[in-house]
Amino acid sequence: MSRKFNFYAGPATLPLQVLEQMRDELVDYNGMGLSLIETSHRSKEYDHVHSEAIRLVKELLNVPDNYKILFLGGGATLQFSMIPLNFLGEGKSCDFTLTGSWAKKAYADSKKCGKVNVIFDGAESNFTKIPDPASLTTTAGAAYLHITTNETIQGIQWHSFPDTGEVPLVADMSSDIMSRPLPVQKFGLFYAGAQKNLGPAGAALVVIREDLLENCPDTLTAYLNYKTHAEKNSLYNTPPVFAIYAIKLVLERVKSLGGLNAMAELAEKKASLLYNAIEQSNGYYSCPVDRASRSKMNVVFRLKQEDLEKKFIEEAAQQAMIGLKGHRSVGGCRASIYNSMPLEGVEKLADFMKTFAENN
Repeated sequence: MSRKFNFYAGPATLPLQVLEQMRDELVDYNGMGLSLIETSHRSKEYDHVHSEAIRLVKELLNVPDNYKILFLGGGATLQFSMIPLNFLGEGKSCDFTLTGSWAKKAYADSKKCGKVNVIFDGAESNFTKIPDPASLTTTAGAAYLHITTNETIQGIQWHSFPDTGEVPLVADMSSDIMSRPLPVQKFGLFYAGAQKNLGPAGAALVVIREDLLENCPDTLTAYLNYKTHAEKNSLYNTPPVFAIYAIKLVLERVKSLGGLNAMAELAEKKASLLYNAIEQSNGYYSCPVDRASRSKMNVVFRLKQEDLEKKFIEEAAQQAMIGLKGHRSVGGCRASIYNSMPLEGVEKLADFMKTFAENN
C-alpha cells in the first residue's frame, strides 16, 4: 500500500506506527484471546490503558495536581453545551471572543443557556486576526471567558493567552492540543475533540480545575455534569474505549519524540515551509491572515483564480497529497499540518507549490 499525505482538517492523519500497532492488536490484544474493544471497560486490561492515557496527558502537559483529566464522548461540540450548562446558571453571564467559525458555534450554544458578553468580535477583520491578549477586558463577575485557541477554517491561532484574574479562562483546543507546551494554570478548563492531534473521532479530552467542580449544579442530568465524570474517573458509563486506546498510543509516540517542546519545534518548521512558499511566490499564492495570528496547524491560502485552485487541488491529489480544499464556507486551499503530518509531506507540498506556480 502506498500511503498518501492527508491534509484534511479532521478526522486527520494518524501516525503510521500507531495505525500498524492498532492493526496488529485489534483482534487479539496482549494475548487476551479477544480485542480490547470487546472486553469490559472494567477489566484490568482496559484499566491500564485508561490510566496510562490520563497519566500521559498529565505528564506531557505538566498538569498540576489540582486539575482533573476527563475523557468524554460527544466530541468538542458536546462541550459547547456542557460548559454553559455547568457554569452559566441563572443570573450569571460569561464572556466570549469570536475569532472564527468554531468560536461562533460555541457562542451560539452558550446563548441558549444564559447571557453572553462578546468582548472581541473578529468579524470586523473578516476573522483574520487574533486580539492582543492584553487588550481584553473581562466583565466583572463573569462565570468564565471562552476562547478558541485555533480556528481550523480561518487559519488563525492564539500564540499567547490572556490573564483573566478571577474569571476562569475556558478554551477549545481541539485543533492545537499537544502541539506546544501550555501554561495550564492560566486555564480553568480546556477541552479538545480527539480527531485532529490526539486520535480518532469519538472522544473529547477535558482538563478542569477541581474548584470549578463545586459550581456544577446538582439539577443537571448525570452525564452532562462534570462532577459525575470527575468522581468516577471518566468511568461513570462505558467510555469511548477504542478512541482512548488510540489516544494512549499517540501520546506514547509524542513522548518518544521528545514531548511538547519537540512538537512545537516541528510545528514551527512545517508552518514556516508553507508560509515561506506563499511569501516567495511573488503574489501567486496569498494568505489572508494577519502575520502575527497565522496558525501553525492550518495554513490557508488562495490562488488568484478559482479554476487554478481547482486544478491545484486536483494535481496535488494525483501526487498523493489529499485534503487541500479549503472549507466550503470560505473556499480557497488549506493544508492541515497537525502533529502527525510528517515533515516529508509538508516538504513535498512546498515543492509542489513552487512547481505548480512555474507551470501555470
